Amino acid sequence: MKKKNRFVAGVVACGVLAGVSTLGLTTAASAHGWVGAEGSQLIARQAMPANAGLVGAAAYDKQSFEAPKGFPADGPVDGHLPSAGVAAFSQVDEQKADLWAKNEIQAGPVEIDWKYTAPHKTSQWRYYITKNGWDPNAPIKRSDLQRISTIKHDGSEATTNPKHFVDVPADHQGYHVIYAVWDVADTPNAFYNAIDVDIEGAAAPDTQAPSTPSGLSAHHVATTSATIRWKASTDDVGVAEYRVLRDGKVVGSVSAPEFTDTGLSAKTAYEYQVQALDAAGNVSGTSHALKVTTKALPTKDETAPTVPTGLHTMAVEPRLVTLMWTASVDDVGVDHYVVTRTKGHEVKTFPSTATMFDDTTVKPGAQYHYTVRAVDAAGNESGHGTALEVTTPKADGADDGNQVSAPRWDAFGTYAKGDVVAHDGRLFEAVQGSKGAGDPNWINAPSLWKPLS
Repeated sequence: MKKKNRFVAGVVACGVLAGVSTLGLTTAASAHGWVGAEGSQLIARQAMPANAGLVGAAAYDKQSFEAPKGFPADGPVDGHLPSAGVAAFSQVDEQKADLWAKNEIQAGPVEIDWKYTAPHKTSQWRYYITKNGWDPNAPIKRSDLQRISTIKHDGSEATTNPKHFVDVPADHQGYHVIYAVWDVADTPNAFYNAIDVDIEGAAAPDTQAPSTPSGLSAHHVATTSATIRWKASTDDVGVAEYRVLRDGKVVGSVSAPEFTDTGLSAKTAYEYQVQALDAAGNVSGTSHALKVTTKALPTKDETAPTVPTGLHTMAVEPRLVTLMWTASVDDVGVDHYVVTRTKGHEVKTFPSTATMFDDTTVKPGAQYHYTVRAVDAAGNESGHGTALEVTTPKADGADDGNQVSAPRWDAFGTYAKGDVVAHDGRLFEAVQGSKGAGDPNWINAPSLWKPLS
C-alpha cells in the first residue's frame, strides 16, 4: 500500500499560539517520545502542525504524555486518555468531531513510527481504535476502544524496533481515534498518544505472506536458557512479528529477529522454528529446525557473569543519585550486583539485587564515579562495567546541611495549589493541583510549579 502523510485540518486558530507560550513546559534531556517520526503515516494529536494553536503546553512538550502503565486496568482515567492525565496537557482532552486535524488513511495496514527523545527499554506497544458507533463529540473512554494490535518487544531500547505495522479494521470508516500505548520496561510508566484519523475505505486486501525466516543460530546457551537469532523476513507491506516454536509449540512472539527462551531444563535438547507474520495476519512458511542442547549443571560453578552494561542515571539531585543498568547473564544465574562509588581516595560499595540503585548518601556539589559488577551465587564476580561520572547539583537556601525546609518533591505525588516542595536545592510552590505520573520534568513546568528560590 502506498504511504500517505496527508491530513485534514479541523477548526484551528493558529493565531493563538503566542498566548499559549506562557504555559510552555521546559524541555529536558530526559524527555521521551511521540508518534510521528519521519516515514510514519500517522502523527499524534499533540504533534500535528495544524493543531499547534489548540494543544496548549503540549505544543512545546510533545514527548511527555506519561502515566502509570497497565492500561486499560490502570493508566489515565476516562475522559483524560489523550492527555495521559497530565494536567498541563488537559486541552488535548477536548473532543469534537470537527476540532482536530486528521490523518487520512485507508483501512488495512498502516505504518506507525515513534519519534524517541529517550528510547527507554521497552516491553511492548499496544494500539487501540474507537469502536464503530462511538460518540466523537464526547470525551474518550476506555469502553469506546477496541484493541487492534500488540507489538511485543524483548526489553531492549525502543529504537531497535522503529517501525510498526498496524491493521486498521476494514469495517471502520470516517473519523476515528487510534490510541497508542508504549509500555516502558525500566520505569513504572507508559506513554499514551491519541491519533485522529479519517478512514477513507478499505485498501486492496494484503494477501502476500512474508518470506520464510532463515539462518537460525544459537547464542548464549546456558543451563536453563538459550537465545536464538535469525535473518529478518521481508514483506510487501511490513513484518509485524515473529512467532517462535519450541518442539512444535508456540512459546513466544517478538518483533525483532531474536528470542531468548528461559525456564529450560539443563542438559536437554530442544528444537526451534520461526514463522513471520504481517499486520494482515498472513503467515510465512516455517523455518528450518534448529537443535539446541542446554548445558549441564556444573559440579562446581566457576563461570562469572557477564559484565553489566549501559550504566546511566535516572535522577541526580543534591542528595540523591539513581542508577540503572542492563542485566548481566550467567550460566546459572546472577545473585546480586555490587555498586562501587569513588570520590577521590574514598571508596564505598553498595549491594543491589535489582538493576537499579538509589544512592542517598551523596552530598551536594560533589563529583562521584560509579561502576557496577555482577556476582553469582557461587561468588564468581564479573569485571567492572564502564565507569559513570556524576556531579550532584549544589544546594542553596532550600537545603541547609541536612535540613530541608519543605518536603522533597515526589514525581508521583499528589499536590494541591499552594503546596511547597524542595527539589534540587530549591523551593517550589504549586500553581495548580496535580497528580504526578513519574516524569522528572514536571517540576520545571511553569503551568504546574513556581520557583520560590
